[in-house]
Amino acid sequence: MEVSDVIIIGSGIAALAVALEASRSKNVRIITKTKLRDSNSYLAQGGIAAVMSEDDATSKHIEDTIMAGRNTNSLQAVKKLAEHAPEAMQALISAGMDFDRNSEGQLILGMEGAHSERRILHSHGDETGKHLIEHYLKKVKETSIEILEDTCAIQLILAEDGACMGVKTRDHEGNIMKHYGSHIVIASGGCGSLFRFTSNSPGVAGDGLALAFLAGARIRDMEFIQFHPTLLSIDGVTKGLVSEAVRGEGAVLVDEAGKRIMEDVHALRDLAPRHIVAQTIYSYLALGKKVYLDISMISGFRDRFPTVAALCLEHGISVEKGKIPVAPGNHFLMGGIETDHLGRTSVKHLYAAGEAACNGVHGANRLASNSLLEGIIFGTELGRHLGDITAERCGSREKSEKFYKAGNLPKLSLLKKKLMQHAGIVRNEHGLLELKSWIESYDMPGVLDISREMLNQEELASVNGLIVSWLICESALLRTESRGGHFRSDYPLENDGVWLTNFISFTKNELLDSLKGACSYEQIKA
Repeated sequence: MEVSDVIIIGSGIAALAVALEASRSKNVRIITKTKLRDSNSYLAQGGIAAVMSEDDATSKHIEDTIMAGRNTNSLQAVKKLAEHAPEAMQALISAGMDFDRNSEGQLILGMEGAHSERRILHSHGDETGKHLIEHYLKKVKETSIEILEDTCAIQLILAEDGACMGVKTRDHEGNIMKHYGSHIVIASGGCGSLFRFTSNSPGVAGDGLALAFLAGARIRDMEFIQFHPTLLSIDGVTKGLVSEAVRGEGAVLVDEAGKRIMEDVHALRDLAPRHIVAQTIYSYLALGKKVYLDISMISGFRDRFPTVAALCLEHGISVEKGKIPVAPGNHFLMGGIETDHLGRTSVKHLYAAGEAACNGVHGANRLASNSLLEGIIFGTELGRHLGDITAERCGSREKSEKFYKAGNLPKLSLLKKKLMQHAGIVRNEHGLLELKSWIESYDMPGVLDISREMLNQEELASVNGLIVSWLICESALLRTESRGGHFRSDYPLENDGVWLTNFISFTKNELLDSLKGACSYEQIKA
């Protein structure tokens, strides 16, 4: 039996921020199902948004975040994000983090979609995530934090009183182990890899969301999924992210004839909020047309965007020709495990941070370059909170388990195809009901009670995928409007009268009740 003060599931920026801060006074264990660097944070090409110029103001960052989120954000969370950002960036710089500077040594501040000012810090061009994570990993090595790689969290361990008291894992050799802890943190990212087209790391498939849901945690805003407008597209298959920073430096979206497609769509044109740009590109692709990112006006493209240039070269696209074929793909989950401002979930001793969490900071659509910032700000605060409170050992006995053998499960490839088709960029009641019927044909009450120890990795991925897909589908069906990352062709407009102050959330018992016609709406808390 392994015992720790703090156990963290995940290895992205939020996980590392929690771990570093908590390790000042607690013993910490990080559990990640692949390698430490296999995270969306490491892949992040965008930068970190922070007010670092006298021409900018925190109030503008707050306004931009809420505008992008379509006014459904938690104002408390947004203020904390924007107000703490400059100080957090200065702390990173003081600790040795290398951000791009001009010849005079001044920070280079980039522009991205839906920002009113230049406020994006980058490191080594479009390699910000890589260098940020390397910076944190260097700090982690200086601590006593224990790291378990290639170890998959398969189930949260609950006490008889419902509190979370640990994690059950399986390593790459198939060994099952129980890890007990005073505080369990899920920081395993979103669910991008459940979709056929995605910018996400292959391992980011909603595992942490499923674990929390099965443990009784409340899950919120699962209909709000951001589709990044520009993934490299080769013969109808997406190959990787083309950073929004490329458009921030002047690139424009054009059709096959070279005509700009965003000119008459939004006042910010190619730098409109991501959901608007993604939906516009999708409308062209749905008609069989191609869309390109015209980069001909950007000098020194290979030096400024080495990751994008290498991606294009790998797939036979010459950046010298000035056009990159693009298509939208799943990029970020605004919803997730519902938390308060400290990262506490509805389950005692269970916490969440980063993309896995939902505290309302992003609303219905995330502002560009607020994701790494979210992990830093809220991850650090959660780590500080865990470091300050007493490490309690759970006094209750472990809850007994009654599980069943796995029945028929879908192939993950089929699930990805159906989720993209019916709960992707454009949704409607007919498609969502078809998806719901297909998901529930697998006996979801039974799926929730499957013995997870008896599942192989492929089966476990299918079970987790079914659970998260069910949450997305139910939420998308209930929200009868279009807002941010949720677009319904049968309800194409925002409906403030019904939805502005309401969000959709479920616990496991409530979603099971939804099979009988019940649902859950809650007032948004500012």
